[in-house]
Amino acid sequence: MEKKVAIVTGGTSGIGLGVAKMLLGKGYKVYATYVGPEFTEQMQNFEAVKIDQTRREEVYQFIDYIKGQTDYVNCIVCNAGMSIRKSFTETTDDDWDRQMEVAVNSHYIMIRELYSLIPNGSRIIFTGSQMAVHPHAMVLSYGVTKSAVCALAKNLVKEFEGTGITVNAIIPGFVETPWQKEKPEEIKQSIYKKTAIHRFALIDEVVDAYRFCIDNPFVNGSMIEVNGGYCYK
Repeated sequence: MEKKVAIVTGGTSGIGLGVAKMLLGKGYKVYATYVGPEFTEQMQNFEAVKIDQTRREEVYQFIDYIKGQTDYVNCIVCNAGMSIRKSFTETTDDDWDRQMEVAVNSHYIMIRELYSLIPNGSRIIFTGSQMAVHPHAMVLSYGVTKSAVCALAKNLVKEFEGTGITVNAIIPGFVETPWQKEKPEEIKQSIYKKTAIHRFALIDEVVDAYRFCIDNPFVNGSMIEVNGGYCYK
């Protein structure tokens, strides 16, 4: 039996890396995209491919690379996103375009261009955000990109109707990732107070939602919130 193949965008840190390791545990060969510092961790059946998903030509180069490596892709986890924290009036056209390019456009292009390589019964999972559900100060553009991610996931369900390919989105609240660790303590405490569990999620607690979508073939078109009861206070 041939080894299953997965793509995880933004797959070398935080939630993406957690999902990648979960897929490795399930026996997948994982290709992960990343940008930023070199990823040096060595894992069997895991390949980190450095691409900047704000640059469309690099997205197409990655797609061509995948087509050269495999004839099929059984799981695509569209996890990469980008947040530029500026006020509404300070956000430039370029800021807006770059965030949309990473979260929405690059993933739309990947799925479209790899469509013929996705076997029946495969899984497509997007990473949304609680900011798409509850608007948050200073991240309007990020919230809109994640709202678009959820809409893309819902609309793709119809494109794969009758194939057994499921498309879902996980909507995390605040998670203990390297990104969140940079937040000032007073901001963290403010978020804790809005969350009924009084803390951020652990990465593994969020990864369990991705595992659920992979294991259950009847979960389709779902927006699964993992937020600890955010805004329930």
